[in-house]
Amino acid sequence: MYLLIEVAGYIDALPTIGLVMLTAVIGVALLKRQGLQTLTRGTQKMNRGQMPVQEMAEGLLLAVAGALLITPGFVTDGIGFLILFPPTRLAVAHLLLSRVQVQGSKGGFHGGFQSSGRHADRSASGAPESQRPTQTLEGEYQHKDD
Repeated sequence: MYLLIEVAGYIDALPTIGLVMLTAVIGVALLKRQGLQTLTRGTQKMNRGQMPVQEMAEGLLLAVAGALLITPGFVTDGIGFLILFPPTRLAVAHLLLSRVQVQGSKGGFHGGFQSSGRHADRSASGAPESQRPTQTLEGEYQHKDD
């Protein structure tokens, strides 16, 4: 806020407000472009069966950059633009990822439910779940009104 007031003292209030709004508009346009690129890379990784860890970290940083860019102030805009700059964002994402442990399944990115039962991973024949043939069940659903 101090810097905002100082700039307003030099160039007047209306040009300062216009400058803050201009940086927000430019920032949001850049944010949209960077966000779509990151989303595309993440989707491609997921389609290949890989976990898009780097892209998720970048997405989080882009959200922070967006919040900073719409917050009035030159310091917040500067930090937001710094995060939007791809080499800086990649370095910060790499630093964040080096401090967390990422876990995924060996075969790629999977999701689902697991039963907590004692024999949940075995069929009636005693074969492990990974050796059982898969089945597709089809059916219809009707909602009855009471």
